[in-house]
Amino acid sequence: MAADEPLDAYSRVVAGVAAALTPKVASVRVPGRGGESMGSAVIFTGDGFLLTNAHVVGNRQNGTALFSDGTSAAFSVVGADPLSDLAVLRADRSTPPPAELGEADNLVVGQLVVAVGSPLGLAGSVTAGVVSAVGRSLPTRGRVIEDVIQTDAALNPGNSGGALADSKSRVVGINTAVAGLGVGLAVPVNATTRRIISTLMQHGRVRRAYLGIVHVPTPLPAALAQRFGRPSGLQVAEVVPGSPAAYAGLRPGDLLITAGGQPVQKAQDLQRLMFGDAIGRPLAITVLRNGALVDVIAEPSELARA
Repeated sequence: MAADEPLDAYSRVVAGVAAALTPKVASVRVPGRGGESMGSAVIFTGDGFLLTNAHVVGNRQNGTALFSDGTSAAFSVVGADPLSDLAVLRADRSTPPPAELGEADNLVVGQLVVAVGSPLGLAGSVTAGVVSAVGRSLPTRGRVIEDVIQTDAALNPGNSGGALADSKSRVVGINTAVAGLGVGLAVPVNATTRRIISTLMQHGRVRRAYLGIVHVPTPLPAALAQRFGRPSGLQVAEVVPGSPAAYAGLRPGDLLITAGGQPVQKAQDLQRLMFGDAIGRPLAITVLRNGALVDVIAEPSELARA
C-alpha cells in the first residue's frame, strides 16, 4: 500500500498522538471503604497537577498515580466539581512533562479524535474515532453534566479521566463516560472548564448553581431564527425530578431561547450562568412551547458537593 494512501495517513496520526500522550496520561488508584476506584488522569502542568473526573475520586482525598515509564507518585485531591465531572489532583513529586490543552470549541462534527487512557493499570490504551456531536448534556447520578462531546471512539473500563485529543495531540476533552455501544462522552476543554479548573486549583471547590435539565442544541424555526438573529436554541430533553427546573415548570420539549436576558444557543451559554452568583437568584428564561413564547422564572440552587 502506498505511503500516501488515506489509511496510512490515518494510522500515522493515531500512532503519533498515542506516542505523544501515553507518557502524559496516568492510571490512578483511589482507595476507599467500598474498595478501590480506578481511572485515568492527564498531566496538565509542569509542577505536578493532573486532571481527572470528579466521579473517579468521589469524596476521597488521596491516591496513587502510575505512569507509563513505570514510576508512581502519591497524590492529593485539590478539588472536585461534580457538575462538570472534573477534578484536579496534585502529585507529591515530579511527573513526566505535561500535555498541551487545546480548545474544544473549535471541534467540528466528523473531526478525528483519539482517546488515550490508562485503564486498570494498562498503560497506553488508545482508540480513535470522530466527533459525533457537541454540546450534549449527560444525566448521571441524579445530576446533569453539561456540555459534553460525543464521540464514537471506544472507551474502555477505567478510561474515565483520560485524554480526548485532536490530531495535533492537544487535549480537547477529558473522557467521562460510555453512553452506549459505540458512544463515548468527554468533558470539553474550553473557556468555561478552564475557569472551573483554575478555581479548583486556587480554592479547592467551585460554587455552582444547578438548574437540572438535560438539553440538546436544536434549530430554531425560520421566523424565530430571523427574529433573534441566531440559528438554534437548547431543547429540553429531560427535567430532573425535584430540581429547580422542575419547580419552575420547565418541560421536556421546551426550546430555550434566552436565559437571564442572554441568548442561549449552545450548552456553554447556559453553563456560564451557573456559577456561584446565580445561586438562589431568580433567573428569567424564555422558551418556545407549542409554538408560543413562554416566560418562566427559575431559582438555581447550590449544587451539593459529591
